[in-house]
Amino acid sequence: MSSISQLNVYPIKSCAGISRDTVRLTPHGLEHDRDWMVVDARGRFVTQRTHPRMALVQPALSGDRLEVRAAGMATLTLGLDAVTLAGAPSLPVTVWGDTLTALDAGDAAARWFSDFLDTPLRLVRFDPGVARTASRKWTGDVTANVHFADGYPLLVIGEASLADLNARLSGKGVDPIPMNRFRPNLVLTGIEAYEEDYADTFGIGTPGGDVLLRVVKPCSRCPIPTIDQLRGAPDPRWPNEPTDTMSTYRADSRLDGALTFGQNAIVLAGAGQKLAVGQPVEVELRFEA
Repeated sequence: MSSISQLNVYPIKSCAGISRDTVRLTPHGLEHDRDWMVVDARGRFVTQRTHPRMALVQPALSGDRLEVRAAGMATLTLGLDAVTLAGAPSLPVTVWGDTLTALDAGDAAARWFSDFLDTPLRLVRFDPGVARTASRKWTGDVTANVHFADGYPLLVIGEASLADLNARLSGKGVDPIPMNRFRPNLVLTGIEAYEEDYADTFGIGTPGGDVLLRVVKPCSRCPIPTIDQLRGAPDPRWPNEPTDTMSTYRADSRLDGALTFGQNAIVLAGAGQKLAVGQPVEVELRFEA
């Protein structure tokens, strides 16, 4: 039987994740996942693609606060409560092809990120009154909400898939890489390598009711998996790994040859329930005519 081995939340888009034993599922993914985003002076989203040191920014959820830390910086504290949301000014922002209104996190947060990343930036929070939806090209007849994630509420990867990739890396004399290079929300154990590629749904039983996730799209990989999440830069010994190795076997014709690793999923049922590490997962495979 497969089960959940990791639950990861990334409160600030492209900054470090938080490993959780339990976390509430919402219609737009795990609670607080990608609720915040760093933007440039034009309001366009900023990620590790251009600012790899974002990997060194460590958010932490503490009661009704989000605390943000990095070496050499004072702790930045942000409120999670409704009062903080109600008093925040609006700011137009762009994430990929979507332009929407977000809530500005204030001048102190802007100074913190501008100082750490050495460029003028602001931090914004997703406005719960705004609707952003995943591409219907992939979700079909389901309207799936998403906050500041690249495109879909959840990213799911099997442990065996990473083990297979690491075996290929080791065969080239390259050190194995950890799962955090791929920034998944759910990691599954007990399934075969790349079995998630052929899954239709993941069913998870919880004390409060069943959760059903539908796999909708392979996750195309940008250069972020080449960034060592502990150093905020590529490993100088193998700056193009694991991309070079993935290029030999992970090109996906459905995405015009893009390299894929992991699967994007949406929430069909169970929003409001709590997921927990160790919960069994029933994988329903997709059979195409």
